[in-house]
Amino acid sequence: MPEKASYEELEQRIQELEQAEAERKGTEEALRESERRFRRLVEYSTDAFFLHERDGRIMDVNDHACESLGYTREELLALSIGDIDQNFIPGSHTESWEQMVQGVPITLEGVHRRKDGTTFPVEIRLACFESGEDQLMLGLVRDVTERKRREEALRESEEKYQELAESISDVFFAMDKDLRYIYWNKASEVLTGIPAEEAVGKSLMELFPDNESLEQLKILYLSVIETKKPAQSIVQYRDNEQIVHEINAYPTIEGVSVFVKDITERKKAEEELLRAQKLESLGILAGGIAHDFNNILTTILGNVSMARMQVAPEGEPFEMLSEAETASIRAQKLTKQLLTFAKGGAPVKETTSIKDILKESPSFVLRGSKSRCEFSIAEDLWPAEIDVGQISQVINNIVINANQAMPEGGIIQVAAENLIINAGHGLPVNPGRYIRISIKDQGVGIAEKHLKSIFDPYFTTKHDGSGLGLATTYSIIEKHEGHITVESRLGAGTTFHIYLPASDKAVLENEEVRLIKGQGRILVMDDEAPLRKMLGRMLKNLDYESEFAKDGAEALRMYKDAQESETPYDVVILDLTIPGGMGGTETIKKLLEIDPEVKAIVYSGYSDDPVLSNFQEYGFKGMMPKPFESQSLSKVLHEVLKGEKE
Repeated sequence: MPEKASYEELEQRIQELEQAEAERKGTEEALRESERRFRRLVEYSTDAFFLHERDGRIMDVNDHACESLGYTREELLALSIGDIDQNFIPGSHTESWEQMVQGVPITLEGVHRRKDGTTFPVEIRLACFESGEDQLMLGLVRDVTERKRREEALRESEEKYQELAESISDVFFAMDKDLRYIYWNKASEVLTGIPAEEAVGKSLMELFPDNESLEQLKILYLSVIETKKPAQSIVQYRDNEQIVHEINAYPTIEGVSVFVKDITERKKAEEELLRAQKLESLGILAGGIAHDFNNILTTILGNVSMARMQVAPEGEPFEMLSEAETASIRAQKLTKQLLTFAKGGAPVKETTSIKDILKESPSFVLRGSKSRCEFSIAEDLWPAEIDVGQISQVINNIVINANQAMPEGGIIQVAAENLIINAGHGLPVNPGRYIRISIKDQGVGIAEKHLKSIFDPYFTTKHDGSGLGLATTYSIIEKHEGHITVESRLGAGTTFHIYLPASDKAVLENEEVRLIKGQGRILVMDDEAPLRKMLGRMLKNLDYESEFAKDGAEALRMYKDAQESETPYDVVILDLTIPGGMGGTETIKKLLEIDPEVKAIVYSGYSDDPVLSNFQEYGFKGMMPKPFESQSLSKVLHEVLKGEKE
């Protein structure tokens, strides 16, 4: 019979039992608290929660699983996981299952089917664990509709971006931080001749080891990558001719993206504009000099020509005056060159055929030289509206240069043809009918570094050149609304191409200028006393009476007085420019108010005003450029007075 326990032992045993019970209850409470925490975590999760057996029977779900699939909890617990899973990525389920049963959590992508039959993309995180003798699976299902939408939008954006990159005419490529190409568009292939599959993966240095701008480009791209700021650079290189590229580089996550634009034509246009601005600035100065010089030259040439008519042709005085007249005419040609590129120096145009100019000018220039001309001029060459003197000067200047480029002589080919220029032709002229004149020599050619400067004023490579010839030529053609280009290579000669607008007007017959005497009272307004005196002699020699005014105010007073005394002037000759006083343009306006039938002639040595080339629009009946001779004066007076009588 066992011994009875003592009271103390019983009490200790009871305490042990109570402690064990308390520990059991604590463990159960901790377990329940853990379960509550787990349940809260599951319910608060934004992912759908599924607990199911290996055969797929669903054991538990959270509220989000019910909401996302459109089932009640009871309905889901009555289904298997296979009833709602569909279309997982082929092959991934089997491979993933093998990993999962080995205790490795896996991630799958697929679609879930809702109760209403619709589906949505999901990402499923699966884990397998043992529960007693059972093997359970825990699945967290995340709705990835928005992510898929963003991925699709990104894919479409990338496709559009790539389509845009491929369609632009500019070169576009992207590089990583090691300057290896990661993208290469069609324009890049066209420019370099390197297909994208060969370029992508190679570095800048590998693809273009001999590029003369390699170091410049490396510095540019690395700077953009380091600073995270865009940068621009201009790169020039040679490929038979000077090529100019504008490089725009932008930082990217991968490295740098680059746009390359061919701005060769734009640079040429900018240079043309700069050249025109130079001509305009120098033209203002040249026009002022030519105006003052022409006033002086008019007095000299007029007096010399009249004096020569009054001496015997056999004597030495006649020879001396002839030489002075020849020198004055040469000086007149120099002022014409200055006036040609002076601001507002508009050509005095007439409709004519340029065939004779093309044949006569070169022949005159080459007289006595070792060179000769060959002509190829279209028989049906269209007429042109030109200033004959200025275009003759253009031909002379180019032929002189051609002859000087062939010290041992040679052939200068002069060709002219009709040409219709359509839109998009690339020349800086309006579309229409043109005459193209080509002058080609067999000379030493022009160095490429000088080609950009040959039309600049005072640029010359000749020891005895003035640098005005081709600058004048350029300005003349520009003022005729035409264009001039040059092609040249050292040792292979030079060709100038001139484009002049053709005219639809008929060519008028030229009249011989001769001395025509007449009768009438002439009022002359001019601020130069020597010129007034010379004009008085000229008019007297032509049998006209003359009176003189220093400015417009005096001319108006004299004209009114003559009308009131019934001894009116038959013709008024007005100088266009009177420093500090009323000039010809303002004076003619007031004269027309006094007498709408006034017969006025404008003359000037300054071409900074369109009056000379459009004198009728200002109320004048005739015009004379300075300097002039008696024959020119007599012709203009005769025409104005003849019109009055008719």
